[in-house]
Amino acid sequence: MDFSAYTRFHALAQDRRSCRNYLPQPVDRSLLLAILDAARLSPSAVNRQPVRYIVLDAEADPEVRDIILKVYNRPWIATAPVYIVAVGMHDQAWHRPCDGKDHADIDVAIAVEHICLAASALGLGSCWVCNFEAPELHRLLQLGSDEEPVAIIPIGYPADADAPRRGRKSLDEIVQWGRKA
Repeated sequence: MDFSAYTRFHALAQDRRSCRNYLPQPVDRSLLLAILDAARLSPSAVNRQPVRYIVLDAEADPEVRDIILKVYNRPWIATAPVYIVAVGMHDQAWHRPCDGKDHADIDVAIAVEHICLAASALGLGSCWVCNFEAPELHRLLQLGSDEEPVAIIPIGYPADADAPRRGRKSLDEIVQWGRKA
């Protein structure tokens, strides 16, 4: 069995980390398009693809940082040159028939991780940001009533190449083989 593709993927997953300090350097649009294309390829429930991406370029629009800081007031986020806002579209999402479970958040989460892995593969840093004032961002971006900003992903070149890694639980702590007796 050839594990070479898995080895490359594992290295990428292991190297990806949350970046909270970016260089003041613009990100080329071709890199952003590659990242967004990786998100486009992410799976979604019943292939509904209930997500869209709003790309906010702080280099092109100086008001972008004010918008981001208004909904997530942490100084580190202002160092990013670009922000991707992942928006869930609840009216387009698949809803599980037995209980109506809306899968928009799950589909957005898969896409956001594709964004983060693609950014890492391209030498860029990223970070999931979910602890923000969603109603205010909804208003500022003039989103529709069935749209929800689920995550803000700052993108840029990491200023700290050797950012500390956070510990991960062992497989024994998170895996159960078979059902409980």
